[in-house]
Amino acid sequence: MKVVTFNIRCDFNQDKENCFCYRKDMILQKISTEKPDIIGFQEVLPHVQKWLKENLSDYYIVGCGRDSHWEDEYTSIAFRKDTVELFGLDVFWLSPTPKIPASRYESQSICPRTCTAAILKPVSFDTPILVYNTHLDHESAYAREKGLSQIFHRIKKDLSQYHYPYILMGDFNAEPASEELSMLTDLAILPFTDVSKDLGVTYHDYGNLKNSVKIDYLLVSPDFTIQHSILWKDTKDGVFLSDHYPVSTDIMIEKNKIQG
Repeated sequence: MKVVTFNIRCDFNQDKENCFCYRKDMILQKISTEKPDIIGFQEVLPHVQKWLKENLSDYYIVGCGRDSHWEDEYTSIAFRKDTVELFGLDVFWLSPTPKIPASRYESQSICPRTCTAAILKPVSFDTPILVYNTHLDHESAYAREKGLSQIFHRIKKDLSQYHYPYILMGDFNAEPASEELSMLTDLAILPFTDVSKDLGVTYHDYGNLKNSVKIDYLLVSPDFTIQHSILWKDTKDGVFLSDHYPVSTDIMIEKNKIQG
């Protein structure tokens, strides 16, 4: 199974030669070539969500916007119609009141943050899997720490009921050594492998950032065997897929590795 986390970049027509209108064909061609089974998108504005649904005809696209009207940015999950079934779906806000749309932590940017959670059943697997896609706050380390902790507790709660393998992916807006992501090194809290760990920087601002950073993550539970992981670094005439390199991994599950 191939899984990708892809910050598609919010489209406000602000990126000159790398505006979304110039990246569309590259994105469609790359997805058509690679055929990921599951994609976690971040920074998906409503018109881009509509475009994904209209153009990724081999996929179902699920999720909702983060504001009080379920609009604004989505943390969408796409999954292939022929290889993956949907067994459950939930979107929750990273806040003290996760079921209230647009709710936030007191100390963070004006942007609400969400996590899209899905129970998916790949046809090639003997078990469903839990998939979580998120985009942590871009200003507040406090909100990033609280949001990630909230997601970890949600995964642990789900595992108490389902005992399925799990995947957490997204744009965490913080480098691996940052204090707010220190829980990622404590595998006693929630064991996983970061398949993006040794792939290098992921945010590059269309090649303009002198000090590019790794802020995109793809974490998988110990049930999975990682076969191959790469960054999608495609460019054409100076145009990139996005201002982030999407992270792609091929994983499998051996029956005797399934936890619980």
